[in-house]
Amino acid sequence: MTVVEPFGLSVRDQALEADVRSGLSAVEAGLLAATKSEVPFITEAAQHLVRAGGKRFRPLLVMLAAQFGDPYAPGIVPSAVVVELTHLATLYHDDVMDEADVRRGVPSANTRWDNSVAVLTGDFLFARASHILADLGPDAVRIQAEAFERLVTGQILETAGPRDGRDPVDHYLDVMSGKTGSLVAVSVRFGAMMSGAQDRVVDILTQYGERLGVAFQLADDVLDIASDSHESGKTPGTDLREGVATLPVLRLRALAEAEGRPEDLELVQLLESDLTDDVRHAEALRRLRAHPALEQARRDTVRYAQEARALLAPLPDCSAKAALEELCDAVVHRAG
Repeated sequence: MTVVEPFGLSVRDQALEADVRSGLSAVEAGLLAATKSEVPFITEAAQHLVRAGGKRFRPLLVMLAAQFGDPYAPGIVPSAVVVELTHLATLYHDDVMDEADVRRGVPSANTRWDNSVAVLTGDFLFARASHILADLGPDAVRIQAEAFERLVTGQILETAGPRDGRDPVDHYLDVMSGKTGSLVAVSVRFGAMMSGAQDRVVDILTQYGERLGVAFQLADDVLDIASDSHESGKTPGTDLREGVATLPVLRLRALAEAEGRPEDLELVQLLESDLTDDVRHAEALRRLRAHPALEQARRDTVRYAQEARALLAPLPDCSAKAALEELCDAVVHRAG
């Protein structure tokens, strides 16, 4: 049994491991090639996050889904490069919107240069992804365009907030489906489609990817509250400090509104205060970690991961299916 990142994914089949490692190595080379410009400064900015590393979660899904057809088909690696370039582009834009200082352990592009450079570099990556897509055929272009529309719509809806009368938790889950689920779904869809897998298999894997993507994001929400920096590599409570209402906070608000317990209402008030103050931030983090809302958010994460796993049932038993199932368990483990 060998281990392939991300999440220490165990691959028990040597042939599958070789295919995945070879594919991810080719993707890495493709990312460097796609981010190279005749203008040295653009190359430096565009490769800033590529060279910082990352889980390469989406390319991994492309490689695993390709096992249900011809894993050596020519469109597989380029499509994996497309989804990762798209993901990286959104990170440049997210850091501007969130005023982030650090990304993947290095200064964010907006901190190293400025917001304009970060936004334009993201646009450059989108352009390079589109250039590669053009060689993959009109179906691939359409699928990516639809996913990108959903991704941007999710971001806009997150910024706008729920409309009057809409359940904030339902709104948030819809946002996560757009922002994260859409591109993860495209990853497995491209892998299966480019490999020539049957339409039924492509559909199953696409639905799987949508739910896995949401579970992955919800696990991040839980980790932001529950983990320490040693476990996650991130500063705990970052979203709290920035005033971002993730799922645990939304679950808390719902409980406070429904039950009206004074301690819940007091915690909601604390979370809505200025948490750039270290003392208030530490108190908010301590109390939210002990609150049932965090466990409720964990259960939401588990539910999406279980739904993703259940969708795989009709697929033939093979090492790739086992690896996709293990990814569901890994997502749940992150939120455990």
